[in-house]
Order: sequence, then structure tokens, then C-alpha cells
Amino acid sequence: MTVQASLLLGGVVVGVGATLGQDLWNLFLKRAFGVPSLNLCFLGRWLCHMPAGTFKHASIAAAAPKTLECAIGATAHYTIGAVFALALVFLTSGEWLARPTVLPALLVGVVTVVFPLFLMQPALGLGVASSRAAHPTRARLKSLASHVVYGLGLYLSALPVRSLLRVLS
Repeated sequence: MTVQASLLLGGVVVGVGATLGQDLWNLFLKRAFGVPSLNLCFLGRWLCHMPAGTFKHASIAAAAPKTLECAIGATAHYTIGAVFALALVFLTSGEWLARPTVLPALLVGVVTVVFPLFLMQPALGLGVASSRAAHPTRARLKSLASHVVYGLGLYLSALPVRSLLRVLS
């Protein structure tokens, strides 16, 4: 396997692992404390409305449901997680994946919270940084915490991937 292919595969695995960790964290919050999370079906619905030219909704919940929106939303969620991990891997020329440290991973996690706060939430009808949510501050803190968990997941997922890449090279 070439170095580039190893980095690509490693980055995707790290991103999927980090996204899974984020989802498990959100499931824990929902089950233990009743804290709602992003409905991946709504993410899929948003994406499915885009080909018709609708990029922003007053309320994504009120938008017409689309076929396969849940599968599309879940696929997009994990793809986005993998892309952010790949950005970290390739911005560091693979050095981070060879020797993962927690600080760059946390930095990526914190920086990526910009996307839901300033792109997704407004497009889904929740306003900039959840300003139209029932509890805006709580929603913002939840988004930030979820992305910090994603950052930690990047680091923790990179540890076994690093070992696997050593074996493969």
C-alpha cells in the first residue's frame, strides 16, 4: 500500500471512529439526561432539498420529508467526520497520524463547531448559533462539547490506526 493510500485509509478510519465516539456521547446525553441531539434524518432532508434549490428552511422539521433522508443524513454525517479527519492528516503531511497528539485533534474538534453554528443551524431554521432554539445557550454549549468529544475521538481513534500503519509499512 502506498503512503498516500495509507494516509487516506487511516484518515477515514480515524474520522469514522471519532464520529462514532461523538454519536455515542450524544446517545449517552440523550438517555441519561434527556438532552436532544441533531436528528440525522433532518440533515438528510436538508441535503435532499438542495437539488431543487432550497438551501435554507424556516423549519427543517416542517419541510417535506424525502425518500432515504435518514440514510443520506447518516452517510453525510460520517462522511463529514472523515473529511475533517483527512484535513488534519493531510495538513500535517501524515505526521500527526504517525505520532498522534491530543492538542491538534482537540483544535480540529473545536474549529469544526463553526460549521453547525454558522452553516447548518441557520439553514435548518434554528438561527445563527441556535439563536432561535428553545434554549440557545444550552444548544451552543452542547454543540461545542460534542465537537470537543469529536476531537478527543480523533486522538483516541488515531492510536490504534497508528499501530496498524506501522504494521502495514
